[in-house]
Amino acid sequence: QVQLVESGGGWVQPGGSLRLSCAASRTIFNIYTMGWYRQAPGKQRELVASITGNGIINYEDSVKGRFTISRDNAKNTVYLQMNSLKPEDTAVYYCKVVLGAGGPYWGQGTQVTVSS
Repeated sequence: QVQLVESGGGWVQPGGSLRLSCAASRTIFNIYTMGWYRQAPGKQRELVASITGNGIINYEDSVKGRFTISRDNAKNTVYLQMNSLKPEDTAVYYCKVVLGAGGPYWGQGTQVTVSS
């Protein structure tokens, strides 16, 4: 079992930046993929960015050039750097990990609100 804890959400004005973190409760091996999803009120949860175990990165079109996903294996943590935030980025952001031998595991979510 893997527990994931997200942090770094909050309120920011349009054009601002936030950095989300997702820390795993233990060292995880054989990662298939780690990713960030978001769910806005009344909408389905959608993939924002993902990184595979061998480092292949994928972004949802609306965040390309603004968001960056990265991973620190020594800290068992995946990050999402969000720049040039827009009101439409407002959502609860979730971390998800899929292992070669288990998962998916989800974090509890962290709220991101972009407004003036």
